[in-house]
This record gives sequence, structure tokens and C-alpha cells, in this order.
Amino acid sequence: MGDLDLRNLFEKLFYYRNLEKTRSTILKQLQELEVLTPELEASVKDAESVTELDDLYRPYRPKKRTRATQAREKGLEPLSKIIMNGTENPVEAAQEFIDENNGVEDKEQALSGARDIIAEIISDDAVARNKLRSLIMQKGFLVTRAVEEETQSPYQMYYQFSQAVKDIRSHQILAINRGEKDKYLHVKLEVPAEDAFSLIAENYLEGSSVNEVCINQIEEAIRESYKRLLFPSLEREIRNELTQKAEEQALNVFRDNLKNLLMTPPVHGKQILGLDPGYRTGCKLACIDETGRFLETSVIFPLQPYNQKEKAAEVVMSLLQRYKLNAIAIGNGTGGRESEEFIAETLASYNEPAEYTVVNEAGASVYSASKLASEEFPELDEAGRSAVSIARRVQDPLAELVKIEPRSIGVGQYQHDINQGRLEEVLDGVVEACVNQVGVDLNTASKVLLSRVAGISKPVAYNIVAYREENGVFKNREELKFVPRLGPATFKQCAGFLRIPGAENYLDRSAVHPESYDIAFRLIDKLGLAPSDLGKPEAIPGVDIAGLAGELDVGEYTLRDIIEEFKRPGRDPREDLPATVFKKDVLKIEDLKDGMELTGVIRNVVDFGAFVDIGVHQDGLIHISELAEKYVRHPSEVVKVGDTLKVKVLSVDIERRRISLSSKI
Repeated sequence: MGDLDLRNLFEKLFYYRNLEKTRSTILKQLQELEVLTPELEASVKDAESVTELDDLYRPYRPKKRTRATQAREKGLEPLSKIIMNGTENPVEAAQEFIDENNGVEDKEQALSGARDIIAEIISDDAVARNKLRSLIMQKGFLVTRAVEEETQSPYQMYYQFSQAVKDIRSHQILAINRGEKDKYLHVKLEVPAEDAFSLIAENYLEGSSVNEVCINQIEEAIRESYKRLLFPSLEREIRNELTQKAEEQALNVFRDNLKNLLMTPPVHGKQILGLDPGYRTGCKLACIDETGRFLETSVIFPLQPYNQKEKAAEVVMSLLQRYKLNAIAIGNGTGGRESEEFIAETLASYNEPAEYTVVNEAGASVYSASKLASEEFPELDEAGRSAVSIARRVQDPLAELVKIEPRSIGVGQYQHDINQGRLEEVLDGVVEACVNQVGVDLNTASKVLLSRVAGISKPVAYNIVAYREENGVFKNREELKFVPRLGPATFKQCAGFLRIPGAENYLDRSAVHPESYDIAFRLIDKLGLAPSDLGKPEAIPGVDIAGLAGELDVGEYTLRDIIEEFKRPGRDPREDLPATVFKKDVLKIEDLKDGMELTGVIRNVVDFGAFVDIGVHQDGLIHISELAEKYVRHPSEVVKVGDTLKVKVLSVDIERRRISLSSKI
């Protein structure tokens, strides 16, 4: 199973454990209340969800002081039973319950109190609640209206909005919730009231009451129960359920986007100039060599209000020549567009080969202000650290992005509206999975990168680096066992993800776990391989996986993985993905025309489409309907963050800075 499958199984396990814990608690409480009949016990044991359990327990749950409890205190429960049984005239029977000392002054007050009791009984009825819940989900509409029609806001598309509950999209739910929270929207659920009344009446009127007066009283109680108790309760419940599903969908989108961003292929062999754009404080430059080592920093002022373009160009070309830099990484933040234009103009007059690319700098400021950044570059200010981070994001995105809280990377939708604990849990899992999939060079990895490997805590990561600094590079994986606090359990969990590229033992360079070394050595003998054959795909013969797995007493998946490692030890899975796009020229939004075809890079994928960087500072949107000729249920089915694709300009709104694109070319 893959990492995601295992995490989904773990979440399911957690859910079912919680379900069984709730079931056990409810059974115990019902026993203590001495209301646990065999029928009720069977219903509780058969319940398949926490909602179903809550419905069954609701009639017995301790309540606040309600209108029904007050009516019971006035002695009106027998009258409610007379109405429910339907054999007597409740108006005549109500005479006996008049008691001015007890707050019942006339027959109508007695009947009203009895109806309050019936209304609460109906509201607590698990069958009625379940029927109404299904009705709302099937026939209900989520309706929104503006608090003030004239007010301008990001939520204007929801000022007159109605959508069937069963069809509403996750991003709409989250947008509506935010609009309601920001006091721009009134939100409510609407459902055909007569349909709801008929559903409840099936349980309480059909074939039961024969007394016409009792029927009228029950009908009135049903309407009161639905309006005052049932519907408000179910409205809250269903909106919470919709929100939870929307949040899970947003988490899935964020998880997929983050994974694709982290798995962006590294750019090897380039010396890079990082540029962190800025107006008043200038553009900060940072040079790094092909290994990511920081070389020099500088500040230029080519933008408003200084416009020192000539002087800035001299500085840039001087740094390019001095360190033989051949790539420039420009942050896409404030001033990024103008900085891109400046760099394109500068490179036009530069005689050596050099290109630039625009980098999503989300989270760079978070990193630059962190304790980690100050430890890594104590001599630099925050802007300088940010420029280094931007350059390194091109060179090795994964190694750099793991230094930043995943929620700050900015590839999700409505991430600030999601439960932050759950968000952190999911995104940390994505980071760990990506690090494990790529693998980590044990002799060069930072403390932060090591701490993202499965099983390695921050203290153990620090101990690994300390051991490396004291004893020199690791020569084999067995040395890990000498690292303080890295015990057998941690070794078993992490060893397969740690690589030693120059190790004498070929398997220490690979993703083969030490537990499988014995199998690997037997396989080498079986295939008649020499040590020099390992790492050469052409030297590895084809084999009958099923037959050989039986001979070696090993699983087919394990055997297949070992053979792949024989061919390409420690293969970086990112190498198979589209490479970073470098450019030499630049466009402006004003240059775009309807029908123009361009190459772009997917920057973000959301429920309603994908945002594409086409080199004009403002990302364009490919609506989900324009992603493919076929029907697309979700954009992630056809595109992912980091994809390079051809797009066609559908329309450009220069005033609102909106670009509509299509990939149906």
C-alpha cells in the first residue's frame, strides 16, 4: 500500500474506535438511567454512525430547562398522553389540569403545555430526525442573501444565491461560511415545509388518532416541533456536516497541491541569483553555487521610487560574471512583475548564457524571520535570507520548502478557515511522505530535512548532524545505530529513507531497507551479477517476478522494488516530472489578446479550476469547464501544481486584472 492509503486506513481506524467508544458510553449511560430495553440496545448496537447514536440517545440526554420540562413540572404530561392516544376529547380533559397555583389558568394553557411536551417528543424521535435529514439533503436548498445589497465585497456573487444541498460545491460552502462570518451574508436552509410535515405525520397521525380534536392538537404540535425544534437543530447539524465535508475536500486539494509542489524537479548544475523584489527597501540579491552554498548578497533599486535601473543592471551583470551564474530566480511577490521586466531587459544586453524563472515565494518571509533562518544565516537580514530561499527553491524545492510551515506555502483554498490542527496533521503527513519518497542524503541533509524523515524526531535529527560533524561522513547505515537516542525501532523505521551515495555497500546507496539486504544478496547470487553491474539497467536481466519471489520466499512487490534499485540506485522520482521553465523575455497583461496561445505553469489547483502563470505577473484562471474536452469532475483529474501546458487566452479584463484561459487547444 502507498503512504496515502495507509494514512486513510489510520483515519478510518480512528473514526471507528471513536464510534465504538461513543457506543459503549451511551449503552452505559442508558443502563444507569434504567431505560435500556432490548429493542433500544439492539438499535444502539446496530447504529453505523455517531449521528445515528446521538439520535437514539437524544430522548434520554439531560436537557436544559425547556418549555416541555416546565409543562411536565405543571403536571401536564398525562394530558399529552391523552392527546397522543386519541381516545378522549382533550379539550374536555384539559379542564382537570387547570391549576392557577401551578401556572395553568385555563384549558388553552393546559393544551399548549401538552403540545410542548409532544413537540419535544417528536423532536427527539430518531426516526423522524433521520427522515427529515434525508429530505433536507435531497430536496433542500442553501440560500444566501446580502446583509446590505449596495455593499461592495468579495461575496457579491452570493448576494442572491440558491443551490440544492446535494449539488453545492465545497468551495462554495467555505466561501459562504466566510461571507456569513464577515457579516456580508444571511444564510439559511430551505426545504418544502409541507413535505416535512407529511413525513412526520406518517409516524404520529396515520392509523393512530381517531379523535378529530386530538388530530388537530397533534398537527399543531408537529408544526411547532418542526419550526421551533427539529428544523433549527437539523439545519445546524447539516450545515456543520457540509462544512466538515468541504474542509476535507479543501484538505485534499491542499494535500495534492502541496505534494506536487514539493515534488517539483530540482535544477542541477546551475549557479543561481535569487531576487527578492521590493520597492522602498530595494530588491535583495543573493548568489548561491551549484551546491546551494551562499556566496554573496547585495541590494539594488531598479523600481519605484528610485528607478536606478542602470546602476542595478551593472550590479546584476557583475554578480553574474563574478560567480559564473547562469540562472536567476525572481520572487513573485510585491514588485515581482516589474523586477521580471528589469531582469529581462538586463539579460537582453548580457552576452553570456543566462535565463530567469519566476518562483512562488509564498512562505519565504515566514522562513526568513524564523529562528532556523537566523541560525543558518546569522550575518544576513530577513530580505537576504528570503533571497537565498528563493534561489534554493529552484535548485532543490523539497529541501528548501521543508523549512517552512506547510500552511504558509499558499497552494490551498480557504486554508485559514479549516481546523488548523487537522490542517497541520494532514500537511505534515504530506511533507513526510514526499521526503520519504525522494529519500535523503544522510551526509548532506539539514537538521530540518532529517526531522521530516519517518521516525526521526527533531532531537534525533540534531544528534545525527552532531555525530556527522564530530565523526565525519557516514560510511554505512549501520553507523546510525551509534547516534544517541536513535534506537532499534527508529532505525527500523527510518533506515530505508536515508541514502549514502558514496557508500562502499551498493545497497546503502539505494532505497533497499537493511531488513531486505539478505534477500538482495541472494538475488544478486541468483542472477549472477557482479558488483560493477549494479546501477546499470542494461546489465540487469529480465526475470519471472512471480517465480523468483516464490524461490526467494519474498513478496513480489518487495522483489520488484529491489530489482528497480539494482537498475537505478536511489533514483529521484522527481526526475520523471516536467522541468522548471526558464525564460529570457517577458509579457505584460496589456500584450495579451483573445485567442493568443502561450505556455504556462500551473501554480494552484482549486475546486473550480486551475491558476496558471503565463508570465504576466497576474495568474490566469482555467475554469474547470475549459480544462478538457471531456467532463471533468475535479481539476486534479487532469492537472497538478507544477504542470507545464499550452493555454489559449479566452478573455482579458485589464481593469480587474483577470485573465480567462482554456487548455482545450
